[in-house]
Amino acid sequence: MTHLRRACGLLLLLTMTGCGPTSHASTGNRTGKSPNMNMQQAADRADAVLQETVTRINPGLRWVHEAPGQNSCTDWKNTDTGGGYVNRGLMVMTIVSPQRRGGLLGVVERDWKARGFTVTNVRSDAQFPAIFASTPDGFRLEVAVGGEGQFRFGITSPCAATSPVAKPTAPSNVDTNAPAYEGGKPLPRPYIHDDFWSATTSPTTPPTP
Repeated sequence: MTHLRRACGLLLLLTMTGCGPTSHASTGNRTGKSPNMNMQQAADRADAVLQETVTRINPGLRWVHEAPGQNSCTDWKNTDTGGGYVNRGLMVMTIVSPQRRGGLLGVVERDWKARGFTVTNVRSDAQFPAIFASTPDGFRLEVAVGGEGQFRFGITSPCAATSPVAKPTAPSNVDTNAPAYEGGKPLPRPYIHDDFWSATTSPTTPPTP
């Protein structure tokens, strides 16, 4: 009888401490929702992170918004969990020469680290380098060099409670006479010359930060 009581007690203890399903979701599969934000709030946070990133680059870059995106969060079975995440992106219209691309990537990496972000991966490709990072609250960032040396900044939010999502409110800072490329129009390759970023010589004074 004593052994039976001990076995029953052990079974009860295991049931209470984790034999059943857990409530902790895997962020890698975007299986849970943030209890502190909805999708619009996640989009606002994503926009703020991107804006702070580009505004801290000196000399400044000229950029336009990519079309914003959003999607449903799913579990490991690809079943909709009821939340969603958002994507935001900026395409740089400033011509960044091959001689200045490494410097710009370094500026962004130092800034992200200074803000407490974690660099999760670096793609050291000679033609298409990229840096990937994450914020303490689960946003995933990237800065990547694409075709014709075009820089792109992107961010993906963690899962958030479902809500309507508006477009970014910060206006693009391209020339006032340039076309508005938001709204589904094809984005061009870089076309705006900058005395610093477009120069084909190595800089004598490094960019900041």
